[in-house]
Amino acid sequence: MRVVIIGGVAAGMSAAAKLKRMKPQYDVVVYEKTDVVSFGACGLPYFVGGFFDDPQNMIARAPEKFIESGIDLNIFHEVISVDTKSKKLNLKDVKSGKIFEDSYDKLMIATGASSIIPPIKNVKLENVSTLKNLEDGIRVKELINKDEVKKVAIIGAGFIGLEGVEAVKKLGKDVVVFQLEDRILPQVFDKEITDILEDEIKKHNVDLRLEEIVSELAGDKTVKKVITNKGEYDVDLVIIATGVRPNTSFLKDTEINMLLNGAIIVDEFGKTSVEDIYAAGDCATIQNIVTGKDSYVPLATGANKLGRIVGENLAGYNNSFQGSLGSSCIKIMDMEAACTGLTEIQAQKLGMKVKAKFISDFNQTNYYPGRNKMYVKLIYDAETKVILGGQVAGYKDAVQRCNVIAACIFGKLTTDQLGMLDLCYAPPFARTWDILNVAGNVSK
Repeated sequence: MRVVIIGGVAAGMSAAAKLKRMKPQYDVVVYEKTDVVSFGACGLPYFVGGFFDDPQNMIARAPEKFIESGIDLNIFHEVISVDTKSKKLNLKDVKSGKIFEDSYDKLMIATGASSIIPPIKNVKLENVSTLKNLEDGIRVKELINKDEVKKVAIIGAGFIGLEGVEAVKKLGKDVVVFQLEDRILPQVFDKEITDILEDEIKKHNVDLRLEEIVSELAGDKTVKKVITNKGEYDVDLVIIATGVRPNTSFLKDTEINMLLNGAIIVDEFGKTSVEDIYAAGDCATIQNIVTGKDSYVPLATGANKLGRIVGENLAGYNNSFQGSLGSSCIKIMDMEAACTGLTEIQAQKLGMKVKAKFISDFNQTNYYPGRNKMYVKLIYDAETKVILGGQVAGYKDAVQRCNVIAACIFGKLTTDQLGMLDLCYAPPFARTWDILNVAGNVSK
């Protein structure tokens, strides 16, 4: 059995490693366009900000280790096209330019996603970069540490953009953030939470520019100005963080079903619409536990988990993935925030009858040092009170509170059950009625 995997980052290498352990006799071939495999891009903003300095910390496993395990790993090899009927691949050796062909019995597509570059004039000036891959991280880290780089612009207020803010501020630079929409993180948090996070950003002297469209960059060779619909700003470095798009254009002539954005549609087994072809990671959909619908959630957690399931199924099993809640978290300056399940806006757009409750309380007792405000929002079914989503923000232990909500959603608990859930208590960690108990009890 010859199994070919296209893409060697999270989902691809999770599948390859699992498959080779289960079926050591199989030919497991991986083609990776770059020379970086098993790479965790989530660490890039912290690498840039100097929280750590060795880029190898973001590599989960060296290429040599995969090769030692018997995986035929081929770096600097790009798959140009796939013939699903003859089960043939056209490939290019990136270094030599040589074109050649390969075949497969089963195929997995794990090509990830690339940064979206907005239609900004002069976007190719020097000192302008995305922050998506290791090469980006090394380049931005080198630039941002130059003495002459004093003002940094970040275009986009999603996860990478806002994590980049902390990196820039840690290095003592000025930063301005441009966001097309009227608030930050609109896809994952409701307004009650983003209002709190925006206040935290502004407290740290970050120039947050909402509803402002960047149309042009200016400079002779190196970027010197950002021009928007509302003004001009002097800058020395621009980081573009405006989202990602699946790397699936090479599949456009195949019968593989995709969403409008190019994400490959897969079922709970990781199977595509074409026999013997699987997909996972940032190039593919993932099933939402709450809605049962195909969702595009480009997160490392889902990529690794579904990748592992695909590895098992490539070995001949028929294991299903339990689905995703889109659980995610972020540290914004001194605050942390997390979300899981559906937001109120998402539920309303789906036509679901829901109720929501937003509360504030404290993370722990008042007499032990470290007490701070915490904020919780619950989204639940209006009739059954089954919890469908949750968001938490605070200065300490907010993310771990949201993990409890994720478990509640998975277990189909109601707000009443959350209100009486036996959560841990001691003065340094909570109040006798934890904030989650309080949220559950007021959600009636």
